[in-house]
Amino acid sequence: MLIELSHVEKKFEDDLIVNDLSLKIYENEFVTLLGPSGCGKTTTLRMIGGFEKPDKGHIIINGKIFNDLPPYARPINTVFQKYALFPHLNVFDNVAFGLKNRNTKYLLKFFNIDSSLSKKEQSNLIQTGIEKAVKEALALVKLGGFENRKITQMSGGQQQRVALARALVNKPQILLLDEPLAALDLKLRQNMQYELKEMQRKLGITFIFVTHDQEEAMTMSDRIVVMKDGVIQQLDTPKQIYNEPVNRYVATFIGESNIIDGVYKSNKTVTFLGVDFECGPYPFKDNEKVDVVIRPEDFDVVSLDQAKLTGTVVSSIFKGVHNELDVMVGDYKLMVNTYETYQAGDTIGLKIDPYEIHLMPVSNNEETI
Repeated sequence: MLIELSHVEKKFEDDLIVNDLSLKIYENEFVTLLGPSGCGKTTTLRMIGGFEKPDKGHIIINGKIFNDLPPYARPINTVFQKYALFPHLNVFDNVAFGLKNRNTKYLLKFFNIDSSLSKKEQSNLIQTGIEKAVKEALALVKLGGFENRKITQMSGGQQQRVALARALVNKPQILLLDEPLAALDLKLRQNMQYELKEMQRKLGITFIFVTHDQEEAMTMSDRIVVMKDGVIQQLDTPKQIYNEPVNRYVATFIGESNIIDGVYKSNKTVTFLGVDFECGPYPFKDNEKVDVVIRPEDFDVVSLDQAKLTGTVVSSIFKGVHNELDVMVGDYKLMVNTYETYQAGDTIGLKIDPYEIHLMPVSNNEETI
């Protein structure tokens, strides 16, 4: 375990932003804090980085409490949503800025230079070390050869890479990323998602990423922390969170979901929309009310004689890979994804395999997003 947040709380005036949050993050993990604006994810990141102090609880890194230590004293670098590059410096000097502003004792240790050498020899070796480190960092973010380029001559995507290189050149144990892809266009953002994950694998650095974009979280993360009102709703792998959300909030925030009122019966059976369906074993009581979660892609559109449910298409939208249908089954409107083409007014049959049906306890709080 590399980082532990133990019962952390943070208030701004009378607003409770982070509420009794406990979280463990391990070495070489890519962890994403995911949630809408105001859920506490950026405040949590800033407390890890030392930019905010918790009102209660502890920030523990490498087994030591770091609550009161400033950002520069932590084994952490941060890439912000606004890259905060220096426009009067070229790419090389932006990336080298952190190293150039360290004291000689630190740099001798950083570059493994013999302290018994003369000051001139030390200075030369430090300069050589900085040049090598900057070039390696720029090569890592695919900006080799851009050392002398002005920041004002760089595109948004290139500036984002410079900010990454500036953080990575210091070889931090932990890298914090606060929505660094938000300003990029869709295609570039998607490319950077894959590159960031690959970079994290190569470097073996723990990445903690903040976003409100579920696609970013699902693409890159080893684990996702879904947050709401300063509280962790679910912490798990992307696959587990998508397939087995713990409550209505997570089910609706991660992907599209059909959430239907149901009743769990014995013998691995659940009743919803007036029909009995097989499902997996759950620890519910017989005849207990449940929320039934079915993802749109998990419905099978079948002939009417094979169908468990029959509905009427009320809208059909072409999404490129699939068609998104709104289907009325009784008083329920279901979202169904299918590769086949249907028109409004068509009657279709639906069935669901038992393993595609996920059951949750009925939430007392019906609020979703």
